[in-house]
Amino acid sequence: MDHINQHTSYNITQAAELTSLSKQVIRKWEDRYGIISPERLENGYRIYNQDEIDTLLNMKKLITQGYSVKQAALFLKEQQHTAEPVPVAQLVQPGQPDTMQQYLYLLLEEGRLAHEMQMTRILQQAYHSCSLQEFLDELIIPFLKEVGQRWSDGRWGEYQEALASLAVRDFLVQLRRNFQVSDQAPIMLGACLPHERHEIPVHIIALKFMIRGWKTVVLGPSPAPNAIQATVRQLLPQKVILSSVTGLPFKGDTRLLEELDDFAATHPHIDFYLGGPGAVQFAEGKELKAIRITVDAEAAF
Repeated sequence: MDHINQHTSYNITQAAELTSLSKQVIRKWEDRYGIISPERLENGYRIYNQDEIDTLLNMKKLITQGYSVKQAALFLKEQQHTAEPVPVAQLVQPGQPDTMQQYLYLLLEEGRLAHEMQMTRILQQAYHSCSLQEFLDELIIPFLKEVGQRWSDGRWGEYQEALASLAVRDFLVQLRRNFQVSDQAPIMLGACLPHERHEIPVHIIALKFMIRGWKTVVLGPSPAPNAIQATVRQLLPQKVILSSVTGLPFKGDTRLLEELDDFAATHPHIDFYLGGPGAVQFAEGKELKAIRITVDAEAAF
């Protein structure tokens, strides 16, 4: 094969000949999917470099293997942002991704477009492609972190962030409902603190306990005052996992942590844990008798 000069440039007619694509298709893939960004001359003509020719060929190859145009474009754009791109031959089988990184990219794209049903479909595919532990650690947690980052820096609006979080929350709740555990299994109680509405971390922790054979009970977001204590008295769980992502629970009740710690001290046979950025920040420098503050949920297992 003749050596290809990576600095060679081609006009659109030559690009069409090299790729066996029509000029219209090349322009469409550029304008609609953004997989290439050819240089424009002063007269407006497009000039393509060898990397862009290769991208068009890879796009064509994926489509002929059975990928949709949109899916092929998403994969190729992801490769462009990867330090060590995966060869096209090693990409997913037609119609469905096979790595959590690819599922993550698709999930973020559908979240950006606020396509709730498509997000749910991707979550279902990903869940059935790996273990539950991998699903949580390699897709759900990274996805939530990226959603938070995109909302924080303004790339996503409140609607996109809320819809993405709701889709994940509903899917995790459904997994918990369908998860089979023994009636004789030890019990873990998970709960947000009063006024805390970020419940997804609790569902993630609960599922990780269920993987280990635990029976779990999760109180809804922002439980009523004393609901946690009442539930502990009723169920007598072996472990209690409390969460506060924000500082709102402590602004509403400055003695909340002290009261919960006093309550936990009256149940020495139950392990109490409290995590989340809001809780860790509020508890800094405070001496607690029975509640363990943790920045790593794995410490509770």
